[in-house]
Amino acid sequence: MSSRVCLVTGVGMGTGASLARKFAAEGYQVAMLARSEDRLHELEARIPGTRGYPTDVGDAAAVHATCARIRADLGPVDVVLHNAGSGSFGPFQDVTPAQLEESWRVNALALLLLIREVTPNMLQAGHGAIVVTGATASWRGGAGTGAFAAGKAAQRSLAQSAARALAPQGIHVAYVIVDGVIDIPRTREFFPDRPDEFFLKPEAIAETVHHLVEQDRSAWTFEVDLRPFGEKW
Repeated sequence: MSSRVCLVTGVGMGTGASLARKFAAEGYQVAMLARSEDRLHELEARIPGTRGYPTDVGDAAAVHATCARIRADLGPVDVVLHNAGSGSFGPFQDVTPAQLEESWRVNALALLLLIREVTPNMLQAGHGAIVVTGATASWRGGAGTGAFAAGKAAQRSLAQSAARALAPQGIHVAYVIVDGVIDIPRTREFFPDRPDEFFLKPEAIAETVHHLVEQDRSAWTFEVDLRPFGEKW
């Protein structure tokens, strides 16, 4: 258990899988968290150096139990990539309390739970990294993104507070604004007529995240925004 350990949440076939693949290729032992056990088994078979842990990251008891298992199986976590996200879209008047709470739990509460679990070992070691997959909605709410934007805004503020508190102690916290549509089968179906240049490549996002984790502490980044070159902003 001498190699570094990377914990990735929200591991599906898009950005989460690309993050797991990139960090495994860089020599990390990668713990993949997602709700779907079948999906995790499939990715374990595809990506050497990974191990799946079925977990609802919005559930405090589940996160605590999973992190304890990861420490026992792989060792202390060096890097957390909080990629899990949740949000409902539609008219603002239709947002329900349950939708708002679900978005907050997966985006913001899960981040707090993960920070509480991994920082004791990171502080003891004097180093560590926590990178969050954010969204443009964390900057501004749209008429149809009430629940999603609220969860992402809370997530970004929490990440910023964590960065200010933990950076002086050697833990790098960064927030990645994804401004655009990620290239996965579901979005290709939703935008069938858009060219390749319209989409963000998950592997390109993973490259930037890895760069953030490896940054020299004399020049750390808190926030970076990623968008296709043709995206309006």
